[in-house]
Amino acid sequence: MIVGVLALQGDVREHINSLSDCGVSAIEVKSLAELERVDALVIPGGESTTISKLARSFGLIQALRARIKAGMPTYGSCAGLILISERVLDAIDGQEGFGGLDVTTRRNAFGRQVDSFESDIEFKGITGPKFRAVFIRAPWIEQHGDDVEVLAEVDGRAVAVRSGSLLATSFHPELTGDNRIHRYFVDVICRDAAKVGA
Repeated sequence: MIVGVLALQGDVREHINSLSDCGVSAIEVKSLAELERVDALVIPGGESTTISKLARSFGLIQALRARIKAGMPTYGSCAGLILISERVLDAIDGQEGFGGLDVTTRRNAFGRQVDSFESDIEFKGITGPKFRAVFIRAPWIEQHGDDVEVLAEVDGRAVAVRSGSLLATSFHPELTGDNRIHRYFVDVICRDAAKVGA
């Protein structure tokens, strides 16, 4: 299995390292040809408006939307959550996303850069100690559809969800050295998607 990391802006190298530690081949995705090579995709944290503008410039918007809609396992972290959300509050005028996840997400919901924080959270489906979550200008999920499962919360706000082949977190697991969420994506989300496609 080849897992791509959308490499337009953000924590690309950190996600590639985390995925490699999980035993999968991980490559950067910046072109249609590279997107066609991958079986699954991680959309990293960064700046959602910048990533969407660059995706448009690189001719990737429609292809990303089509692959996600077709069921490609996709994990969106922070800005990646915003980009795969069907609805975004406090978005910049004209901001484009890739869609697919039936949620309403609020940008910068936890505050500005100076309001960044860390929190130990329970993550449904992951055993062991609580996960140390890093929130940087983080969104949260205000509403979600019936087929969306909440995996983690902070102060009653959903910060991690799953819907079929889609996984999303408000926080940055790639910055912690704890690869359990990446392993969950590879071993559970991607495996389940492969069973459906079989």
